[in-house]
Amino acid sequence: MHGKSILLIIGGGIAAYKCLDFIRRARERGAKVRCVLTRAAQEFVTPLSVAVLSEEPAFTELFDLKNETEIGHIRLSREADLIIVAPATANLLAKMAHGIADDLASTVILAGDKPVLAAPAMNWRMWTHPATRRNLAQLAVDGVRFVGPNEGGMACGEWGVGRMAEVDEIISAASAILREDAAARPAHQSGPTLRSKCTGDTAPQDGASSSGALTGRHVLVTAGPTYEPLDPVRFIGNRSSGKQGYAIAAAAARLGARVTLVAGPTALPDPKGVATVHVETARDMFDAVDAALPADIAVFAAAVADWRAAAVEAEKIKKGEDGPPQLRLVENPDILKTVASRGAGRPPLVIGFAAETGNAVALGSKKLASKGADWIVANDVSPERGIFGGDHNEVHVIRRDGVESWPSLSKDDVALRLMRAAAEHVSTSQRNASQREGNL
Repeated sequence: MHGKSILLIIGGGIAAYKCLDFIRRARERGAKVRCVLTRAAQEFVTPLSVAVLSEEPAFTELFDLKNETEIGHIRLSREADLIIVAPATANLLAKMAHGIADDLASTVILAGDKPVLAAPAMNWRMWTHPATRRNLAQLAVDGVRFVGPNEGGMACGEWGVGRMAEVDEIISAASAILREDAAARPAHQSGPTLRSKCTGDTAPQDGASSSGALTGRHVLVTAGPTYEPLDPVRFIGNRSSGKQGYAIAAAAARLGARVTLVAGPTALPDPKGVATVHVETARDMFDAVDAALPADIAVFAAAVADWRAAAVEAEKIKKGEDGPPQLRLVENPDILKTVASRGAGRPPLVIGFAAETGNAVALGSKKLASKGADWIVANDVSPERGIFGGDHNEVHVIRRDGVESWPSLSKDDVALRLMRAAAEHVSTSQRNASQREGNL
């Protein structure tokens, strides 16, 4: 962080008190910190305390004649190397996702041309609300990075995912973004970069090649399991590690694509150069996928739970004398089938995964027909094969014109081989379509 300028947008949540420690810790590392407080943030921390710790004026009002003359909301964003939004409340995230600029904080973010790191903090029900999930998906597509939230006790007395990340986590995430941004900047360019990170016609993402087979394409990938809650403690889940899906997202980025990864709960770090949206339930994943479309290629590698509890208990289910509780399950949305069956807006290439414990080819072929996908990547995930959680995979790529069985490969190699094949397919299809139009 040494020599870097950070613009800290402080939102209106109880976690705002952590920002005071962040200011101190960032300055210890040589960073300059300027702060903008929303009106609600001032109910939790004062502009005076922020100004004293940062040794900079605290900015609060959009229509402040002195500040707009001397600094201005444009200069505040332009003179920063990184914009951090913490706590990123549900309200602030909604404004960011929809481009609303009705106060200084939201206007500075909208006027910014620098990387944005958001540290969400809210009640766990607000975090899991479909509106918040849609907003998070849109922000990830726009290039916003996220750190947290964490699981734990909340100021409201409830327990769940929604606690703002700790200061050292935010420091670490901010440092990583600053390093990546510096590495991506051309050697001749000095000062803060003006390179946009949120549009489809930007420079290639980290690790991508400008001459890659997927340059100019948008690839959507799902990965990992989904967790379907039974109560605040228990859930229905599966053993998917997310490794194959994450490897596919990374491979697509290497080939030059703009990549959106919608990931269920995993222990994996976000792939570099990939917009990652973290979700928990199948419905969360469905909303995030819907928000990320359109895409040129959609790869559904996630192990989505087929069912969820018809009702989620507000309190932990207690063991009783009457035996185990009776669980009533309902079907989750079929993400692959829904996307594959769309008319307008359907990705040109839809790839599904079939994790089976029997005849993978036969079951995968049946899935290809029932889901309406273009390809199915089938594998046998019987426990003795070590696929779930392992680093290797043995897959069968099932298309309507036949099956291609690949030898055992690392999941990284499977991912790269699959993405190269997908790139060739989309390019060939596009070329053939152009030729047909030319012959009309």
